Amino acid sequence: MEGMSGPYVVRGSVSLPEAELMWRFSRSSGPGGQHVNTSDSQVELRFDLARTEALPEVWKQRALQRLAGRLVDGVLTVRSSEHRSQWRNRETAAVRLAALLAEATAPPPKPRRPTRIPRGINERRLREKKQRSDTKRGRSGRDWG
Repeated sequence: MEGMSGPYVVRGSVSLPEAELMWRFSRSSGPGGQHVNTSDSQVELRFDLARTEALPEVWKQRALQRLAGRLVDGVLTVRSSEHRSQWRNRETAAVRLAALLAEATAPPPKPRRPTRIPRGINERRLREKKQRSDTKRGRSGRDWG
């Protein structure tokens, strides 16, 4: 596709190869007036995640696991129909696919290292609770005349 603003970078030096992207166009229900009845402006972009060679194996496994609910036979599908022109819908779909893959292939966050609560803070909390308790106990009307 000459003229497209690709390649669509997933992360770092890894990008989506144009040869592995499958495009489908259909009539959109979005904006466009009478024009919408004659042009195929809705875009459906499909990317075969299970068979791709573009992503490193570790990323591919991570993405397959995280996007399992969105995949149909290992194929990830993204639709775009918010613009009147097919061109802008193509751009939107490709950028959305790249962002989805970037998020899905991101490394897991570092595990949280539990920290201990400092002893002084705990003691202060207990001291304040005791003071509050004494204040409330002093309000009871038992020893009023």
